[in-house]
Amino acid sequence: MLHATEHGDYDKIITFFSLKQGKISVIAKGAKRSIKRFAGILELFSVLNLVWSYGRGRGLPILKEASAVHVFEQIRTNITRTAYASYWCELVYRWMEERHRQVSVYTLLEYALDQLHCGSVFEHVLHITFQLRFMNISGFRPGFDHCNICRMPLERFGRSSVAFDVRRGGILCEKCAPQRTGSLCLSKGTIKLLCWVLNAPLEKLDRLRFSRQAIEESLRMVEAFVAYHLGKETKSLKFLKQINSALPH
Repeated sequence: MLHATEHGDYDKIITFFSLKQGKISVIAKGAKRSIKRFAGILELFSVLNLVWSYGRGRGLPILKEASAVHVFEQIRTNITRTAYASYWCELVYRWMEERHRQVSVYTLLEYALDQLHCGSVFEHVLHITFQLRFMNISGFRPGFDHCNICRMPLERFGRSSVAFDVRRGGILCEKCAPQRTGSLCLSKGTIKLLCWVLNAPLEKLDRLRFSRQAIEESLRMVEAFVAYHLGKETKSLKFLKQINSALPH
């Protein structure tokens, strides 16, 4: 379950991301007042089995039944985990088209939520991984192998600090990088980690260990990269940043 909005005095419009049909919105009649039908079921992030039907008109499908498969209670009882999950779900909600099946995105989101719930993979590693892989699936894979302008391979770069151009979506060598201060910079070590994140099997992510520098560089890059292609920074990301800035370092 990705999103819920109130509809009239008693109903809710619920948006799900399904394995077989992609993003789909349904109307849950009486969900705001019903004690029995959907009580405790229609919760964000939950994996549900749904039954819906179509009315005579051209409106939204009507939700008939909903049963919980996995509610991820350890996410909703922790504000930091809730902030991460909210951001990931908002990306899927805003980016994916209605009724566009995308098994890779479904698998990625379910994996990230499950690992966030279990705590098996560090939260920042999950956060970086989800964004990178989501962008890759969506056709916006960042270029880490060579300079985006002159095509010089990364191994021939003279400096250990490498510029990343968000607009071009790739790294730039010393000659092609803008001389202005404030550019995004990644160490070669961070770039190697990000390449590993993009290509390794998801089940091996628990082996990753990011240094403090690698975490900070990676987060700045991926969050700026996503925001650029989305056209804005989402409210859920702003909230996540506020939560993380308040935590002790």
